[in-house]
Amino acid sequence: MKINTFSNRNRQEINKKIRNDTYDLIVIGGGITGAGILLDAASRGLKTLLIEKGDYSSGTSSKSTKLIHGGLRYLKQFDFWLVKEVGTERAIVHKLAPHLVQPEKMLLPLVEKGSYGKWLTSIGLKIYDILANVEGEDQRQMLDKKQALKKEPLLPKKILKGAGYYAEYRTDDARLTLEVIKTALNYGATAINYTEVEAFLYKENMVKGVKVFDHLLNEHYCIDAAHIINATGPWVDDIRRLNKSVQGDTLQLTKGVHLVFPHEKLPVTQSIYFDVPDGRMIFAIPRGKITYVGTTDTLYNENKEEVRTEVVDAIYLIEAVNHMFPKVNLTLEDVVSSWAGLRPLIQQEGKSPSELSRKDEIFVSPTDLVSIAGGKLTGYRKMAERALDKVIDRLDKQKRNTLKNCHTDTIKISGGPWGNYSEVTQYIKEIYQLIAPLGFTRHDAWFLVTTYGKQTKEILKIFETLSEKDIYKKLILAEFQFCADYEMIANPSDFFIRRTGRLFFDIQSLKDHLDTILEAYKHYFKASDSQVKKEQLKLLKAINNSELH
Repeated sequence: MKINTFSNRNRQEINKKIRNDTYDLIVIGGGITGAGILLDAASRGLKTLLIEKGDYSSGTSSKSTKLIHGGLRYLKQFDFWLVKEVGTERAIVHKLAPHLVQPEKMLLPLVEKGSYGKWLTSIGLKIYDILANVEGEDQRQMLDKKQALKKEPLLPKKILKGAGYYAEYRTDDARLTLEVIKTALNYGATAINYTEVEAFLYKENMVKGVKVFDHLLNEHYCIDAAHIINATGPWVDDIRRLNKSVQGDTLQLTKGVHLVFPHEKLPVTQSIYFDVPDGRMIFAIPRGKITYVGTTDTLYNENKEEVRTEVVDAIYLIEAVNHMFPKVNLTLEDVVSSWAGLRPLIQQEGKSPSELSRKDEIFVSPTDLVSIAGGKLTGYRKMAERALDKVIDRLDKQKRNTLKNCHTDTIKISGGPWGNYSEVTQYIKEIYQLIAPLGFTRHDAWFLVTTYGKQTKEILKIFETLSEKDIYKKLILAEFQFCADYEMIANPSDFFIRRTGRLFFDIQSLKDHLDTILEAYKHYFKASDSQVKKEQLKLLKAINNSELH
């Protein structure tokens, strides 16, 4: 398995190469949509560059509900097209990256005076199965009260009438985004983070490049390209403003909040999708040592760079959980972490946040800037295909004839390849057998494989070269070195938040190893004392925000 060097320690070299090249396509935005476009374009044969102003997936694509799911609730809005597309895409994305997109059975409790009745749920789930081509044991089952309680004893016995039981997939959105970008490198793509678009370059009134600012090297420079796609999520309209092309539909941002609890505080045995008294639906999802709950859906018009969980958001979710699971009695003190993200939805007059369509929309400006907004994590591959097709339509016939058709449904994502999910579970066992004699647990093996896939062995090779005695300190140093060499981190926040998810899913390990990683950052990136201090404060602020302080 070949792993490409992908490192900010070669920043000058990457910067020089980008300045001296001309691209067929520049993709602005390093979230899942931009990553999908990069892979699609490069694999069809276009010379493609992706530019991200922060870290990859630092916007919406690290702050979703972390599910690859079919959007059951969109059936209530009769959005059959969306359900069919994302429902079908679930199985494709699972096949491409089963270590990152894992099967997750979902329980939908039916309660007295709830949003879902038994008959409608049964019909709805059946339609869901048909639209999404669900087969075999993954097809929906309807459970009676006794069967539902057996699956989840925490459900409210008094008002419970039964449950729907169906299949979805759980993911790590930030890891998926990064691995899609890394996969694109195999097709000659280039990607750079911490590089912000400041202006467009024009030739005969058409966009033909960008002027950018490199935040790490503190330099301005220009890049030439034949075509440009704006896939910046919540920032789509900001980029359209730079292009003076905001007309017609615009974005309406909504905020979604998730809370994290120790699993023992909310010990659900599996994922639950339940309704709350105001008619909204909420997920409770167990993951390793924790259970997370979400999400809210409220209009957001404030600072896009500082989206945080407010106490009012947390109280709403806690009350919803306590209503569905009366035995747990959660309080604000039980929250160990949280995250808040923005959905870039298309504005529709008179509709509440939850009613706004999740469909994507493509805008093409008079100067030929293609922008894509809306959509869902699950549908990233088809969104990328649609956006790229707009560019391909604009190419001359000779160039078009040299390109392949979209085939990202067959390109295995970095971290594999795998034949099926059972190979992933087998590999976790193998890794456990390797690391157990050193003092590691099954959870450690699960974390490594569901984070890095088969790249875990590369991390274990680095582990063997280190002299550190404490095994957990040694492992996290090996992970950091791997992420510095092969995953383009620029600082400890990239590592703790987006490469490993520790801020959300194992905040104690972040606190325990913060000083170790700051020291490694100083050594590995030749960072000054003031840079180290700045990074320390940035992470302490992130911890504070996630803990609702």
